[in-house]
Amino acid sequence: MTRTVLLALDTSTEFCSVALLLADSAFAATPNSAAPQYVNGDTRVWFRHEATGAVSSTRLLPAVRELFADAGLALADCAAIAFGAGPGSFTGLRTATGVAQGLAFGLNVPVVPVSTLLACAEHARLNDPSIPARVLAALDARMDEAYWADFEFDAAAGDWRTLHPAALDAPGALPLPDVPFALAGNAASAFGDRLPALAAAARVDREALPHALPVALIGLRDWRAGRAVAPEHAAPEYVRDKVAQTTAERMQAREEALR
Repeated sequence: MTRTVLLALDTSTEFCSVALLLADSAFAATPNSAAPQYVNGDTRVWFRHEATGAVSSTRLLPAVRELFADAGLALADCAAIAFGAGPGSFTGLRTATGVAQGLAFGLNVPVVPVSTLLACAEHARLNDPSIPARVLAALDARMDEAYWADFEFDAAAGDWRTLHPAALDAPGALPLPDVPFALAGNAASAFGDRLPALAAAARVDREALPHALPVALIGLRDWRAGRAVAPEHAAPEYVRDKVAQTTAERMQAREEALR
């Protein structure tokens, strides 16, 4: 009997998102639960996705405990901890990374960093399995910029290929795939017509956002493929290296704008 338990965390947005995945070839009966569930074959995922704003750090561990109670499982059952590594809110990324790292150290298990943009692409496929294999994921990065990445789903392998890794650009600068593609993420709503990909996309999923459910499903595939890492190697993927200008830089920018 093959049985795998994986915990997934994401706090890259204003949501505190936690998922607990059980992959069990015997699929033993589990207790009834009020928590939402996703079931596909021998895989069951319990999840909580709550709008917590800036206090996700205080809600994360209680939500984890609640899910284990819902599933009738124990933290010690975990084979790995997956987490949304970014890009996203800097504070949120540090929260998810730190909690995943701490739990993994305590359990002596590996961690699986998952791109939040890839989680958007996975979420779009969960919402509509008939979308094009090519998915451009784009999230509002604030400061009039978008985080984006280009992915393609390989149906034969049952996994994603990254055609362009996470990047940061003005909404009008996102390159458009030369084949039919889906646009996933909230950049479509944030920028509207200023995002050329919105008009060019064959499908648009504005609701496909970072969520612990797709993080868990990607995490399981990555763990099985040997792409997990030791806890000490867990790190956020910020993409934007700098979010604040110094006083001198602000003054220089103002002077240049006035010329």
